Amino acid sequence: MAIERVKEYFRQYDMEERIIELSESSATVELAAQALGCEPARIAKSLSFMVDEKPILIICAGDVKVDNAKYKARFAAKAKMLTAEQAQILIGHAVGGVCPFGINEGVTVYLDESLRRFTTVFPACGSANSAIELSISEMERYSGYAEWVDVCKMRE
Repeated sequence: MAIERVKEYFRQYDMEERIIELSESSATVELAAQALGCEPARIAKSLSFMVDEKPILIICAGDVKVDNAKYKARFAAKAKMLTAEQAQILIGHAVGGVCPFGINEGVTVYLDESLRRFTTVFPACGSANSAIELSISEMERYSGYAEWVDVCKMRE
């Protein structure tokens, strides 16, 4: 199970006890916000794409979506999300629990600027009913991110 991979990942930092396992689903931004009692924007969603035939994750705020023009300018490619099956295979987590922790080798992680306006955010932890509250500096430290990017815009 992917949540076990995430627990193992955080165990090395003595942080696995901070993982929140919910009795209800947190598979979507709305469900996660409701289950965690926070605003949807603070859910750090993980979006998976393919760039130059390599999988990437973009971690962004729950109230934004990818801006195709910004994405293309940054990655020199059209934004095409992985299918659920591709995400499971290439990233290592199923859709609804995708996160930058305990992922497969070769996945590049980017943090979107939309996260910077928060003190803490809630990314998933490998399952459709898990999360962890992390500060932005903790997101930087534990996500293994390559760099900050600005590829999202507010939802209309």
